This record gives sequence, structure tokens and C-alpha cells, in this order.
Amino acid sequence: MSDFQGRPKKSGGDFLLARLHNQKLGAGVVRHVVDHLNGSYSAVFPLLWEGDAQVEVTLVHSSEAVTVLNRLTSEQPDRIYFKSLFRSASFSETTICNVCLRPTKQPLCNYTDLRTGEPWFCYKPKKLSCDARINHAMGKYKQNLRANEKKLFQSGVNLKVYLQASGPANVTVLPKKKGQSEVKSSSVKSGPSGYYYQGVWRALGGTTIRQFNNSTISQCLKGKEVHMYGDSTIRQWFEYLNAALPDLKEFNLHSLKQVGPFMALDYANNILVTFRCHGPPIRFPKVPTSELRYIANEIDGLTGGTNTVVVFGIWSHFSTFPTEIYIRRLQTIRRAVVRLLDRAPGTVVIIRTANPKALMLYETITNSDWYSLQRDKVLRAVFKGLKVHLIDAWEMVLAHHLPHSLHPQPPIIKTMMDLLLSYICPKNGG
Repeated sequence: MSDFQGRPKKSGGDFLLARLHNQKLGAGVVRHVVDHLNGSYSAVFPLLWEGDAQVEVTLVHSSEAVTVLNRLTSEQPDRIYFKSLFRSASFSETTICNVCLRPTKQPLCNYTDLRTGEPWFCYKPKKLSCDARINHAMGKYKQNLRANEKKLFQSGVNLKVYLQASGPANVTVLPKKKGQSEVKSSSVKSGPSGYYYQGVWRALGGTTIRQFNNSTISQCLKGKEVHMYGDSTIRQWFEYLNAALPDLKEFNLHSLKQVGPFMALDYANNILVTFRCHGPPIRFPKVPTSELRYIANEIDGLTGGTNTVVVFGIWSHFSTFPTEIYIRRLQTIRRAVVRLLDRAPGTVVIIRTANPKALMLYETITNSDWYSLQRDKVLRAVFKGLKVHLIDAWEMVLAHHLPHSLHPQPPIIKTMMDLLLSYICPKNGG
């Protein structure tokens, strides 16, 4: 790597993404980029298809930009803040809320959840009581970059840009010769979770992924209840099933379109699908306080069993906060999952990881792929060893030829749902 003046860098810390792909074959695989901490980086790819394969390396952020992102989190964890409306009869007040609030002379309302211990506070209204709170909403965003720091986040210059190869960027993979052994690299600690070939995701962990249509989705989910919890990237999955199953009818719960909760029922096939957003922090326009539920508490309310599927994804709304806050949330969810699997071992639990997205300055400061990657690592570590299934949204988006998006495009969602349904209804029935 070189700096902005073209001088070789002597230290690491740059955030790079790497993939091997062939768009004509609908093929792609990603690998973790190894930082050698001396200005050089490497990525080792498995050769999973015959034919051409092109290496593509993307600079998401320079090390200097990563330093700024880390500083913002330590100095300004409240740069996205929230608000709540308090009302009694015809009188109302609005105050600022957050995980932690800067000390002022104004007293606080403590909304820490009694069961999970998850903290949440609002400044107390001047005339109303803390019990008069009726909703939660996204407030505003404070951008406090120092002089010239914006230059580190320029689209097309140093923000999510492809790096041109100085030499050949293509390899040709020849057919394997009879009796030829495969080369295993000791530098690759763990391989990719899967890869695309002919536009279809193929898992490398032993899971056989089936291709589902509307009819086979109905057969798979017959007699099952599917409970989905999380952010808008999980809501996408609810919407997918709602559109794919002609006999799945959504109840009108008079919920806000973005927020939910949502519930759909296929009466003939005895299929129930629900969605509920996770508890604060969540950047939705307005959520009634009665609908602010923590995933751990919702899981504790389930009986569970072989006909119960629990799906959750929680990552994007934690990006501006210190990692410790995210770890604490995942630990409360993990304990609830352990309790669920103890009382009902046959329950299927599926977790969605973070994914890369399109980045401009606002998205970078509040929701950069750098923040998402840190949370992705934490998520995998917290749930490692539990009997849960992972939908690797990070690799599925990164390995695909479609542009990165917070809400992946329909072909990628279809791939994710095929994997989810394959976990629920494995080919061998086991």
C-alpha cells in the first residue's frame, strides 16, 4: 500500500476486501485479507471452479480513516441520539434518550430492562413523569469531524474504491488431473463459508443447499411457526416469505410499516410467521413504547420445539456505540438461546450476520463496513459452539457481483432464504 503521495506505507491498519470472481460463470468467493502490519497485505483464495478467475481488491478505508472512525466511537458514542415523546392528556414534551447520557442538571428517567439489565435512559421531562413516555424515535446525527478529516472519506478516491492491479489480475484454473492431490495452505486458518457458482450459493461446511420455490417453501414450513427478530435486514426476510407464499395472509395489526410487529398465517398449512424489531438502540422513525421488546425476553416467552424456528439479526443499529454495548446485548440473547435449547432441544435457531453496504460520508461515519466487520467478528465469537445456524450475509453479499447494499437485492435475498430453508428442512431430513 502507498499513502496519498504515492510513498510506500510502513505500517498496517488499512481496511481491504478481496474476492475472486468470474461474472460470466456467476462465480465468486471471498477471503479475509491478512494484514502483515508493515504496509503489505495478502489474501489466499481456494480455486473452486474451472476457467477464468479474476482477483478484485477494494480499499474500504485507509488506516488513517480507520483511526478517525475509532476516535469517533470513543469520543462521540452519542453522535446518533434518540428522543421520546411524553404525553398526559393534551400536554406533551419531548426529551433526548440514549444508552448513556452526558451529565446535566436535568434528572434522568431510567428505563433499564429489569430482566436483561439492558440500560436505556431519557432526560426527564420538566412537567411530566417518567411513566408518561409513549414512544421511541430516531433523533438526529451530529457530525463533528475535525478539519480536513472529510478528505479521508471521498467516494471514488479513498472510500470503497477498487485497487488496480500492477500486474495480471487473472488466473486460469485448469481441470484437475487424475490422481492429482489438492494443495492445502497452512496460511489459511479457516476457509470461506461458501461460494457462488452459476449464480447459486454452495456451502462449504457440509450443508446441502436446496433451491426452493413457492410450493416447496409451503411444504417445508407446514406446521411450523417462524419467529423473526431484529432490524430491517431481517424484516426483508419476513417480506420475502409474505410475497412468496400465496396462502400466507398478513394480519392487519395496524403496525407502522417499517416498525411492525407483523404476523402472517397460512391457515390451511398451519404456518405462522412473525416479525418484531429489536429493542433500543434502533433508528426507526417512531416505535410505541409498548412495542419496544428485547430479543432475549421474546425468546424466553417461546415454548420452542421441533416445529419452532427462531431467526434473528442484530448489528446495524449498534455501529456508533462502543463494542462493549453490543457484546452485552449479544450475551443476553445468547443466555436466552441456551435456555431455549435446554428446554426444547429441537428448536431451530438461525442467526444472520452483518453485511457490507454502499458508503457515502454519512453512512461511513454512522454505519461503516469497518464498524459492521467488528460486530460481525463479535457475533461469531459469542455464538460459537452453540447449536445454532449462521447465515453468512457478509460473504454472500461480498462474493456476489451485485453492488453492496444495506438491504441486499432480491437475488441475494433468494440465496439467503434458500440457505435458511435448507437449515429448517435439510435434504436428508436430519
